[in-house]
Amino acid sequence: MTETVTDASTHGDKDHMRGLGPGDVAERVAAGLVNVDATARTQTVGQIVRRNTLTFFNGVNLVMLILVLMTGQFRNLLFLIVVLANLLIGIVQELHAKRMVDRLSIITATDCRVIRADGETSIPISQIVQDDLVRIGRGDQVPADGTVVSGVAALNESLLTGESNAIEKNPGDEVMSGSFVDSGSITYRVTHVGRDGYAARISEKAKAYKAIRSEIRLTINAIIKVGTTILVPLGIGLFTSTMIHGHTSVNQALLQAVAAVGGMIPQGLVLLTSTVLAIATVRLAGEKVLVQQVYCIEALARVDVLCLDKTGTITTGAMEVVEVRGEDVRGAERAISTIAVATRGEANETSRAICAYAEAHDLKADACSRVIPFSSRYKYSGCVTEDGRAYVMGATQFVLGAERASREAQGLPFERLMRVLVVATCDGFDEEGHIVGEPQTLGFVAIRDQIRPTAAPTISYFGKQGVGVRVISGDDPATASAIARQVGIPNAERYVDASTLESEDDLLWAVAHDTVFGRVTPDMKRRLVRALGEQGHTVAMTGDGVNDILAFREADCSIAMASGSAAARNIAEIVLADSDFSHLPNVVAEGRRSINNLQRSAALFLMKTVYTAALTFVCIVVPPYPFIPIQMSLISTAIIGVPSFILALEPNYDRISGNFLTNVLARSLPASVTTVFSIILLMVVSHFLGWSANQYSTMCMSIMCLVGMALLLRISLPLNTLRGTLLVGVLSIILLGIFVFSDFFGVTPFTQNMTAAFCLVALIALAMFSACSRYLQGSERSDLMDRIVREIWRYGTRK
Repeated sequence: MTETVTDASTHGDKDHMRGLGPGDVAERVAAGLVNVDATARTQTVGQIVRRNTLTFFNGVNLVMLILVLMTGQFRNLLFLIVVLANLLIGIVQELHAKRMVDRLSIITATDCRVIRADGETSIPISQIVQDDLVRIGRGDQVPADGTVVSGVAALNESLLTGESNAIEKNPGDEVMSGSFVDSGSITYRVTHVGRDGYAARISEKAKAYKAIRSEIRLTINAIIKVGTTILVPLGIGLFTSTMIHGHTSVNQALLQAVAAVGGMIPQGLVLLTSTVLAIATVRLAGEKVLVQQVYCIEALARVDVLCLDKTGTITTGAMEVVEVRGEDVRGAERAISTIAVATRGEANETSRAICAYAEAHDLKADACSRVIPFSSRYKYSGCVTEDGRAYVMGATQFVLGAERASREAQGLPFERLMRVLVVATCDGFDEEGHIVGEPQTLGFVAIRDQIRPTAAPTISYFGKQGVGVRVISGDDPATASAIARQVGIPNAERYVDASTLESEDDLLWAVAHDTVFGRVTPDMKRRLVRALGEQGHTVAMTGDGVNDILAFREADCSIAMASGSAAARNIAEIVLADSDFSHLPNVVAEGRRSINNLQRSAALFLMKTVYTAALTFVCIVVPPYPFIPIQMSLISTAIIGVPSFILALEPNYDRISGNFLTNVLARSLPASVTTVFSIILLMVVSHFLGWSANQYSTMCMSIMCLVGMALLLRISLPLNTLRGTLLVGVLSIILLGIFVFSDFFGVTPFTQNMTAAFCLVALIALAMFSACSRYLQGSERSDLMDRIVREIWRYGTRK
């Protein structure tokens, strides 16, 4: 029969073990001292819907809708499809982000055991009150902060602090909500409940609203803000000028004003961005990467500093036996195999690592008559076989004594990052599990954190891409540094104990010069990530525990391992479903494809925005405006919509460089300037040749299509089969609209003088487009683009 010896509990006096009575509980409930989780500070569904719906942008589109309805020209309402799609996508994305944050839960247990005046009972953790006595054992999670009253236990606080070693808790020690019991059992008195608890305080900070960090989104918002600011006065001015000069009817003037106003807003760019990022999300899902916030794909594509949490990221979070050394290796292996089988039920990582080693090496084990489970107090475990042999395995200084341990371990060149256990025989164990007799050493077992086999290649990839790597860990800095060196992190020897960084200057200096940060608290992780951001870096943070989620909120992109805590998974923007961060290069590549292609396609949208605004201003002085909404729909579909969506899905993994808006304007401005100049030229020709309003409109639309095709050709170079087919398809759509469906799009058949004028203006337009493009690619581009971008950002981001 197997005999099991457990840890002896240290009992406090009767006062310390006295539970609360019904009156005490009721009094604390009335005072609000109950373990209710802090409420998430997120917006309600109604607030999200109202904020996305009641915008100036949507107000302008509503006015445009009413004006078109007044004219009875319902075919000119096609622009509403894009408006409604943008509204729906915006609401859905924010509702998804809200659900992600609201699900944040650090405490996963549902019930716990408490001791009250009427005895021990099981209650939901939400009913715990301050001063309750809570009893927890191996495998339990601490439901609320408190102070140990009796018992001894080893607590795993790695998800809270990042410290991978179990921490022994004795009477008088503090325990933190969210940690787990590895071994032993304790009874503790609750000191903090609800939002005052350690886990709840982290949760509350993590639930604070985090603005989406996206250069593309900010750029689009800035453009829309600038556009919507000028479109109202320009639209009113165009309508008024057209009516004063008496060139057309009221309905026609309204349609021209709506066409001008609608053309100034890059509505399709918002839809394109959302669609491209959504497609990237689907692609990454096939790579076992869950994207919870689509704009983080852009952030990761731009990342230049990657912060890694050691435990659970570089390492798997598990331990592994590296080797067994000593004078009697076979005897030591038989001993650890026997102990491993006897203590198979132990919940700690060391026990699991030894069991795995025994199974992998097919080590034989002896049958046992007595088991000594691991004790966090004694730091060893053991067993007695049926033939009377006693084995013990544990920390060398506890089994052999400090002096003898130091002497016998000499000559065994274990690496610093290894944990060394001694395996020995002894005469036996007393009733309380103490070793009897002088232990005789069989050998030493080297155990270390299990490093992910994909860690080194992944870190090598980021090094080649110019991305700096920082290790931020709750572990000993020297140990973290040794592991960082093992996976090839550059400058891993530069490490610092974060607990010594007292001033902000110390912190900033360390961020600029050190690579590995140890003894890092959750708040210090947040400060480190924030400091990197303040120094101009785009920062990605990986992790798996509660101790990482404050840093997640500061990072430009947060990446969680699925094997980690639910809190980290829920708050992260990217979750690696198989907990393998070797997928990150795939995410970077997908982000680069999306962003590079969006920059190319965005040039088509901004071309229309810029030339429409400039042309509207010209037509206020010299009316009429040459387009109606249905013609703008043809241009938007053929020149912008179809090409942008097709080009945005092409492979493109070049490193992202430069500012998004600068890159886009450098492509789009030549086409915008050329279009405005060409239409002014056509205005003059129309005056001398006596064209009708419809003939003038047809010529302007044709020239616009020509310049658009020139821009499309330029951004499609070098041509391939897909791009060549696209150009042919776009040209076909234009020709069908002008010559086959001319009545629907308000196009007049070409006359002889119209054809001659078109050819002349087309040659001038193509020459001008080529010259402007070469100019903006020269040295002058930088200063000109910088001035334009600064002004757009200055106004567009102003609150």
